[in-house]
Amino acid sequence: MKIHLETDRLIIREIELTDVDDFFELDADPEVHKYILQTPVKSKDEIVEIIKMIRQQYQDNGIARWAVTDKVSGEMLGWCGIKYFTDKLNGHQNFYEHGYRFKQKHWSKGYATESSKAILDWAFENLNTDKIYAITDLENIGSIHVLIKLGFELKEVFQYDEKLKCNWFELEKYNLNA
Repeated sequence: MKIHLETDRLIIREIELTDVDDFFELDADPEVHKYILQTPVKSKDEIVEIIKMIRQQYQDNGIARWAVTDKVSGEMLGWCGIKYFTDKLNGHQNFYEHGYRFKQKHWSKGYATESSKAILDWAFENLNTDKIYAITDLENIGSIHVLIKLGFELKEVFQYDEKLKCNWFELEKYNLNA
């Protein structure tokens, strides 16, 4: 299913190979990776492989992360979306997880909240689920603020791996805010 959502300021669509330059700007920034278990990319070839993986998720699951673009300039500001987890994580398996990542220059402008609201509305209308989860680093105050604003509830802290503890958030279908 092709995704095309619009908000007042944004267009949300599938990530394409033509997004390589913007995606590289996003994922090469060490600050963007501060609270996630990945290291910044070093080449556009890595981005091409990431985009191919995301596009495969569209094929396999019908959903994945989507490009968030500025309606006026067309710039890809970052990505936001729902990922389907088939692997077991924190006692859950086969669940939907919400996430987002934006270029540092676009932080604190409300893009994560605005795009998330549109995507979560779409997800609850189109996916066969009553719950969507989100995971954040314990210290990622900005992301925690966005999730709470959207109506997610902090359910617990869990051990993601041997080094990292994370917050486990849950959003029920009828609790969506913003």
